[in-house]
Amino acid sequence: MALATPATGATSAAAVVRQQLTRRSTDVAGIVMLVTLLFTLLVTLAVLATLLGQVVSGARPAFAEVGVGDFLSRTIGSSPDTSGIFPGLYGSFFIGLGVILVAVPLGIGAAVYLEEYATNSWFNRFIQVNIRNLAGVPAVVYGVLGLLIFTEYLDVLTGGSTVIAAALTMAVLVLPIVIITSMEAIRAVPSGLRDAGYGVGASRWEVTRDHVLPYAAPGILTGTVLSIARALGEAAPLIILGAITGLLGDTSMRGAFTALPMLIFAWSGRSAPPGSETTWANSAAAAGLTLLVLVLFFNAAAIVLRNRFEKKRTGT
Repeated sequence: MALATPATGATSAAAVVRQQLTRRSTDVAGIVMLVTLLFTLLVTLAVLATLLGQVVSGARPAFAEVGVGDFLSRTIGSSPDTSGIFPGLYGSFFIGLGVILVAVPLGIGAAVYLEEYATNSWFNRFIQVNIRNLAGVPAVVYGVLGLLIFTEYLDVLTGGSTVIAAALTMAVLVLPIVIITSMEAIRAVPSGLRDAGYGVGASRWEVTRDHVLPYAAPGILTGTVLSIARALGEAAPLIILGAITGLLGDTSMRGAFTALPMLIFAWSGRSAPPGSETTWANSAAAAGLTLLVLVLFFNAAAIVLRNRFEKKRTGT
């Protein structure tokens, strides 16, 4: 019996590899998967386009009757023909701003500590598990938390049921999301980048500040966009905190408040008064479209910063 030599075995292996690379067979499973993914993408885009079209078509009568400027600047009224959304726009804007000022610095700081400074102990692992669990807690639970802490125990600081209490509650609501996304972004930074910094004599803080955070900034800002979008769209915590759904004259940081989700929630279930040109449903659609634009405003700011950091990272 002739034994195969190493050269013969290498030639056979090379022939098998060449055959696999040059064969013309059709990958049926890959084509099916591609078609399925394209179909799901098209269905998703169709649903989003349908919803956006319904909102725009419903908002058009309210904007046409009241006027875009008057609708944004007027206060809440008793008729959809004269009502505006300025109190809700005021509340939603400062809630989003409060989330940025409170949740983003705290979340990034916690993520930096857990990824760059904390040891792999059972206590730190316990903290990370609980942070991930808190990200899945229903929003209404955070509303109860905000009612007990920010409107009762800390009423001297917040003034009770105010925009300040709502902003702090929403900041606590999205804080786990900011921490988790920031941790994942920091974890994705190549270890060689840290080693290079340590190799030239930089301290841990200098490596984190000058190398890790700039590299992870695009991922961190993506998590910030998601957190702001969720904070601006939640209504359940605001209901528990006592947000106003009826007439509201003055707007202030330490007075009665409302927000765009509350106006959408309240107006969607009302019937139009006799003789009204528009319905409350049209006003709710217009408020929803304004909320969408407000979310896009915050998202655009985060996207601009993310692109700026990506250009610095790639050197373009």
